[in-house]
Amino acid sequence: RQGNVLRGATAEAAELFDQAVDGFNLYRGDPVSLLDQAVGKAPSFAMARIAKAHILGLATEPQATVEAKTIIAETKALPLDERERSHVAALDLLLDGSWTAAALALDRHNARYPHDLLALQSGHLMDFYRANARDLRDRIARVLPKWSSDTPGYSILLGMYAFGLEECGDYARAEEYGHRALDIQPLDCWAHHAVAHVMEMQGRAEDGIGWMIARECQWSDDDNFFKVHNWWHRALFHMQLGEIDEALALYDGPVR
Repeated sequence: RQGNVLRGATAEAAELFDQAVDGFNLYRGDPVSLLDQAVGKAPSFAMARIAKAHILGLATEPQATVEAKTIIAETKALPLDERERSHVAALDLLLDGSWTAAALALDRHNARYPHDLLALQSGHLMDFYRANARDLRDRIARVLPKWSSDTPGYSILLGMYAFGLEECGDYARAEEYGHRALDIQPLDCWAHHAVAHVMEMQGRAEDGIGWMIARECQWSDDDNFFKVHNWWHRALFHMQLGEIDEALALYDGPVR
């Protein structure tokens, strides 16, 4: 959907791939199953395999890492173009435990392929896990001028940028970009969480509780992988107000 070549894909497999990337973007549904279906429809579709390896590699679970290494080994046997080889090189580093080198490799990758949304989100998560605030902001800032509001996935970039701005202490702009992202895609729980971070850092606990409650239906669905983290954020707001019983009730309830 962002105009990148998908070698080896049929139209049906490409659509499944785009649906999987959407699920990955919004932390909803089962993108891995969609990618498996895409490979089933088009066995030589390398990017579907690569996307699955990204998701498994970012899971930080030893068994998932082993599976991702197997996928990459199989993918290397396929005819790959330059963009695909660049992904594989970054994944080799990630799966070897070299997270900083992998994150840098994807930054260089996106300098050449600024509309590769999968690489941008994977790199953003690597920055998140490494607590690299500057890269959380600047990885997105470097490519954002090359996107436009009519490019599919633009709102996802705004949400990631909002979180990077927040982690760098630029709270007013972070809240602005978070709202812009949500105006386009209300289900973006990462953008929602960026605004929650702003309110926490500014000590706006009452605003934060209102923010979480008002949008609960958009971030707490059963198929939302990120909902537990957002419930935790609401509990933090209650703790800031000394409402310990409310915080523990959330832990014993939706978090559990």
